[in-house]
Amino acid sequence: MKKSLFLAFLCFGFLSWATAWAGAFGVGVILGEPTGLSFKQWVNSRTALAGAAAWSFGEESAFHVHLDYLVHTGGRSDPDVGRLLFYLGIGGRLKAEEDDGRLGARVPLGLAYELDDSQIDVFFELAPILDIAPKTELRVNGGFGIRYFF
Repeated sequence: MKKSLFLAFLCFGFLSWATAWAGAFGVGVILGEPTGLSFKQWVNSRTALAGAAAWSFGEESAFHVHLDYLVHTGGRSDPDVGRLLFYLGIGGRLKAEEDDGRLGARVPLGLAYELDDSQIDVFFELAPILDIAPKTELRVNGGFGIRYFF
């Protein structure tokens, strides 16, 4: 019970902290490994904080929280269609398994497509993860999703 309360508090803290930053704030879903709520907070025109509060359906099903710092590079841009951005980042992941939790570093690599004249982006990412606790293991997360920006 303590672990669940701690994770809920941690998720609420991430979301509250992210909304305090200047720039567009988006919220939506991510589907894959993990699946759940996704958010992104633009810090400036090239960088953003992105994360998820989701459920991991892998071998050890568990609640999963991650937060990444992303750097975007301009991709194909067409004023009538939208803008394709490539991004690379670094961040952390906490996975609350039944007996133990996992803590690791993430390196997400992805594509985000911002629809023209819309407040919607669609994204796809792969993120190698180096778990550092309780033991060192290399894993991979991946998913796609959609977010609406306020």
